[in-house]
Amino acid sequence: MLSASAAIPPQSISIWITALLLNAVLIGLAQRLPLLTPAGWCHAGILGTILWGALGWRGWLAVVAYLALGSLVTKLGFARKQDLGLAEARGGRRGPENVWGSALTGLVLALFIAIRVGPTQWLLMGFTASFAAKLADTFGSEIGKRWGRTTLLITSLRPVPPGTEGAVSLEGTAASAFGSLLMTLVMVGLGLLHSVEAAGVVVVVGFIATLLESLLGATGQGRWPWLSNELVNGLQTAWAAGLAMLLAWPLGLLS
Repeated sequence: MLSASAAIPPQSISIWITALLLNAVLIGLAQRLPLLTPAGWCHAGILGTILWGALGWRGWLAVVAYLALGSLVTKLGFARKQDLGLAEARGGRRGPENVWGSALTGLVLALFIAIRVGPTQWLLMGFTASFAAKLADTFGSEIGKRWGRTTLLITSLRPVPPGTEGAVSLEGTAASAFGSLLMTLVMVGLGLLHSVEAAGVVVVVGFIATLLESLLGATGQGRWPWLSNELVNGLQTAWAAGLAMLLAWPLGLLS
């Protein structure tokens, strides 16, 4: 397995210029795809430029893979979810608020890596866990809304309609676990995780953070008007990153 530290290129002006130019061209071409709103593509370009500049092409490609996989699962059974009133707005296209709700934690950690705030392997544990958690959430939500047979509120286990904040189902929970595993395997394939043990922690943490997100949705959303979906998403990714980084030290995953 490629060393996580070796996967990160040294900082230089040339890599940032390359990042800016490539993202400008790629975003210009990609706007035809029904994945993001026009504003969403613009913000994705900013995100992509910073990630490529901070982490190189591997960090950039990891988030592109997240976007592609998340958009794919959103489109599964989309017509049926529309009939049920459970489909994502704007035909499933994500806007700026979705971009930053999903990626702000990862972006901050990428910048910390670029300026050498802490050990690279430690920060990459947080970076990878944040996206594993977010893809787990997307898989669980989209699969659960469409194929969940029995939907229960996570706090009381009483039956609730699909799409209720804090609702879980067996199918959606299994999909969350698969989403965390899938995103972790992407990170391993790109050389952003340095050991099997680190990958195992990221998979578990990504899944746990999704359950915590459901718990927060059940107890806080609707009660506190300021607790938006985007803020909950941001908290979920921060929890995942923080927990993965916290576990890395006692488990000896930084040597």
